[in-house]
Amino acid sequence: MNTLTLSHTWHRLRLAALVLLALALGGCAAFQPPRPFTTEAEALAARGEPTARWPNEDGSTVLEFATQPYGTTCLMVEVDPTGVVLRQWDALAPENLARVKNGMNQDEVRRLLGQYRSVQRFTLSNEEVWDWNIPRDYHDVIALRFNVHFIDGKVVRTSRSYEYPRDRWMFGFGVGRGVGPHWGLGWRYPWGPYRDPWWGW
Repeated sequence: MNTLTLSHTWHRLRLAALVLLALALGGCAAFQPPRPFTTEAEALAARGEPTARWPNEDGSTVLEFATQPYGTTCLMVEVDPTGVVLRQWDALAPENLARVKNGMNQDEVRRLLGQYRSVQRFTLSNEEVWDWNIPRDYHDVIALRFNVHFIDGKVVRTSRSYEYPRDRWMFGFGVGRGVGPHWGLGWRYPWGPYRDPWWGW
């Protein structure tokens, strides 16, 4: 084998190694769901003390591992009286958020979704609003929150709120673009399919 052939072979081997390394790193960086636990002791060893324990009528218990106010998941692990895991799920997954219904009380919501991030009270609407950080569904936002609105301790509605980088907002005179050029005094809204359209007058 001549020197040129050896050089090409070495180059290909290096390239293959780099590709494999990139794939490995990419796999590590990707989100991995929590592996299923088999016992309560195993869950506690991996997650620490739960943020709450919810007893069921059949003698089983749901262990809550909330990550608020900064995380976006809430692992629930149901165990039988002997400590064997029956099932586990993310309380902040979309299908579980959809289980919040009008008329539910605060204890029911707290048990369903786990520890909330914060509470706000609005005097004019007589609402108390609990919110949870949930995974973002739009790449330009800083945070996405799921809100549950209560009046007199009962759910009246749910909503979502987005937190955007401060540098996305502008106010002043300018030429709009993206929705239809115009002159006007207005503001730039940071959501939707356009980067920086203006609305104004």
